[in-house]
Amino acid sequence: MEKFLGYKCSICGEEYKPEEVTYTCPVDNGILDVILDYQELKKRTKAELINEAEPSLWRYFPLLPVSNLIGEGTVIRSAGWTPTFSPPQLSRDLGIKQLWVKDESSNPTASFKDRASAVLVARAGEIGAKVIITASTGNAGAALAGMAAAVEQESIIFAPKTAPPAKIAQLLIYGAKVILVDDNYDAAYKLSLEATEEFGWYNRNTGYNPFTAEGKKTAAYEIWEQVILSTQLNRPLCVFVSVGDGNIISGIHKGFKDLYKIEQIDQMPRIFGCQSTGSAAVYNAYQSGKEEIIAVSADTLADSISVNLPSDGLRALRAATQTNGAYIGVEDQDILTAISDLGKVGIFAEPAGAAAMAGFKQALQDGLVGADDPILVLNTGSGLKDVKAAMQIVGEAPVIQPVLEEVKKLI
Repeated sequence: MEKFLGYKCSICGEEYKPEEVTYTCPVDNGILDVILDYQELKKRTKAELINEAEPSLWRYFPLLPVSNLIGEGTVIRSAGWTPTFSPPQLSRDLGIKQLWVKDESSNPTASFKDRASAVLVARAGEIGAKVIITASTGNAGAALAGMAAAVEQESIIFAPKTAPPAKIAQLLIYGAKVILVDDNYDAAYKLSLEATEEFGWYNRNTGYNPFTAEGKKTAAYEIWEQVILSTQLNRPLCVFVSVGDGNIISGIHKGFKDLYKIEQIDQMPRIFGCQSTGSAAVYNAYQSGKEEIIAVSADTLADSISVNLPSDGLRALRAATQTNGAYIGVEDQDILTAISDLGKVGIFAEPAGAAAMAGFKQALQDGLVGADDPILVLNTGSGLKDVKAAMQIVGEAPVIQPVLEEVKKLI
């Protein structure tokens, strides 16, 4: 069957055939949603939708808008299918009966962004793209560079010069051409669009290329399989997601909507977006009650979610408003504390990932969720991506002489 039927604009609702557009709606520049053959998919059983022998996001191949599996034996076939933990001490300390943490740091390049890049690189191969370009604060670029390297695909990354060195090192090690921009992410994003137009490169940018959300939606499928199908939930699952450009939360929303349309779930989870108060354009729109995303001057230690004007802000907003969720603003200090909270149960999160935990704690305090609500917090990336931030909360380890008496002084 032909799974991929076309696109639908998220603003005007206009529909397009696959060959008519590549990126955004030509009428209003709206972000496009990929349309699958839902009527055909509705006929399939769970067993026909999930290949349980495949330990990656490709286990959901029937629900992905690509025709061919690529990269057998490479890292592109190991993106996704990340673990979901249920740490009892965290549940106990927070007074929550059912709490899960989905940890994306086990992805090949250690962040959630591998999901989008794996699917997009597969799409690039189908359309014969020679070069893939993206703008990134680090994680999306690393994901593209790693997935592209796996199948000998050329990649070019524009990143702000302030991106953490560990992330830039990843880009270079994977063999990508890295161009650092003497400005912020938004400037790098704009320049990447200009380069796409000028040179005809295939653009991976989130909130621009519709296939990025198709990769990211696979986390929703995993949450469905790992939590919803395996647990008796007496109320909707509450999913907490950090938000920068908005594409992760909109992708997760798309995944749950897919499952609802094909009647694999009978109620939508509630989705909560978490933003640093230093980069809170979508949170501000939620508070205003209007579908209007106004640019801010972003200033947060969580570099992966530091964005002036989220490119996928409208869909990110709707992920909360259409699911009875909410947006939560958190201070950078709360994000650092959340890094420590997760570290104490063996999960090392970067600031952007810990923002979701900080948002959940704030939502609990504000009464947006309660002890009886089933909660899932998404950690989007490894703390090894930004060790400098983690050191702000733990401080330096003591240095002693190698004698037992020195040890006794410390214990």
